Amino acid sequence: MTASLPSHPRRRAPRRRRFSLRFRLRALGEDGDPLDVLLLLDESVPPGCLVKARLIGAIEAKQTEPDGKQMRNDRLLAVALHAHTHQHIKTLQDLRDKLLDEIEAFFVDYHKQRGGRFKPLRRDNPRQAIKLLKNGIAARESE
Repeated sequence: MTASLPSHPRRRAPRRRRFSLRFRLRALGEDGDPLDVLLLLDESVPPGCLVKARLIGAIEAKQTEPDGKQMRNDRLLAVALHAHTHQHIKTLQDLRDKLLDEIEAFFVDYHKQRGGRFKPLRRDNPRQAIKLLKNGIAARESE
């Protein structure tokens, strides 16, 4: 499903990205925040859109805050169902060479700039990603 917002003269055109980080799931990660999903898209979409997607895997990671507090902060990876250029991607192994390295490097750098650390622990298949999602949903429901 694609979504669009009405044109507005003051609204800037969306930037084109190969992927988008979204975190509006009703599931919690170990850090207590909603689970993060990196969504592979053909085109950018405005914030707040509902995009149907399939999980292709996850990056399990440990995060260290600037104050030294450590926690798990896993990232789910998904492909938008309407993404024509990504139709063939069913698992992380289907991604082009080095893309996962680039994604992990982005998160490492993102946290480093904020005084923290992000350490990827392992890459998971879709089945394990679904398990992480189900655990997050259960955590949210037990709040």
